[in-house]
Amino acid sequence: MSLNLIIVATTAVVSILTFRNGELLEKLRFNAYLIKHHKQGWRFFSYGLVHAGWLHLLINMYVLYSFGDIVENFLHLQFGLKGVMYYGLLYLGGILFSVLFDFQKQKDNIYYNAVGASGAVSSVLFASILVNPGMSLFVFPIPFPLPSWVFGILYLVYSAYMGRKGTDNIGHSAHFWGAVFGIVFISILKPELIGDFFTTVFRF
Repeated sequence: MSLNLIIVATTAVVSILTFRNGELLEKLRFNAYLIKHHKQGWRFFSYGLVHAGWLHLLINMYVLYSFGDIVENFLHLQFGLKGVMYYGLLYLGGILFSVLFDFQKQKDNIYYNAVGASGAVSSVLFASILVNPGMSLFVFPIPFPLPSWVFGILYLVYSAYMGRKGTDNIGHSAHFWGAVFGIVFISILKPELIGDFFTTVFRF
């Protein structure tokens, strides 16, 4: 069983448990105030195991299942068993890095909470774009496939804009910073991917 599948299964099980257990949800969700003032540092990671509802969970796990294997298989091919460890670091790093901005912004706001693996999923998704920039993605409601690099640019611009606007309950800043982490992490491991990416873009 791949590490990616283990992450998907574990996240699904824990999330489903919290759908009927509000106390467990409260203990796991991200709350910058509790991390700072009550030293509950586990929340930097545990929030990625819980989701706001079925749709939130299904979308995140579907994207992770679809693109995580691409990245994990690539890393395993390049680095052997170390590649599996690198994939775990990519995922966990995405979870942590994607909320550091919100931690600084909300650390004295006891009412700010966040859940979901979206930041880590963004890390994996954008790592997969660098691994395979020539692939195409279907994005609802666009009726035709987009080159992955086009989707990536649009996603980053949209997430940055909506994060600054802050008019909904979606963690756009987590999406943005998770994506940035995925790009940087995979580029450090395999710097030649940057050149391959721009070669694909300019060829387009």
